[in-house]
Amino acid sequence: MHRDFIEKLEANPVIAAIKDDKGLEKAIKTDCEIIFILYGDVCTIPGIVERIKSSGKIAMVHLDLIAGLNNTKEISVDFIKNNTKADGIITTKGNLIGRAKELGLYTVLRYFVIDSMALVNIEKQDRHGVSQPDVIEILPGIVLPKIIKRVNKASRVPVLAGGLIGDRDDVMNALNNGVLAVSTTNEEVWEL
Repeated sequence: MHRDFIEKLEANPVIAAIKDDKGLEKAIKTDCEIIFILYGDVCTIPGIVERIKSSGKIAMVHLDLIAGLNNTKEISVDFIKNNTKADGIITTKGNLIGRAKELGLYTVLRYFVIDSMALVNIEKQDRHGVSQPDVIEILPGIVLPKIIKRVNKASRVPVLAGGLIGDRDDVMNALNNGVLAVSTTNEEVWEL
């Protein structure tokens, strides 16, 4: 686990998640130190990452959402490492985590917690010797406190929450119930 990444998340519990160039420009002007990149393609992602890095922030690329890299192949992780200055990756594909860790990248493994089977998958991932991410992120981020507690119990790594985080109450609910940080595309929340 990258302890330095965890410490940065602890110190900066609101993560700006960007889905277009307008969001990128706004995010780099905020106090958010970590930016999740949720858009782009194989041609534009190096420039997007460069804008974030030149503003002194941590750039995390969501591989599943980058056209040309959104597959289950480890080569997509290699591309990010070799062709950008990204600090890490976000993915729903557990098989990419091990390669990213080998390359020294920070890792976020996303889970959509929509039913009890999703919770079982979190527990299975932890038990089957799959390379552990630095953190997991559960979506939607406005899940019930008892679900957050169950996820924390099932996971050996810290938990983030993202998706549908709309205001200060949503942020505080997540943080007060055991989430390390929240990610959101809601630009108003970035200013909290």
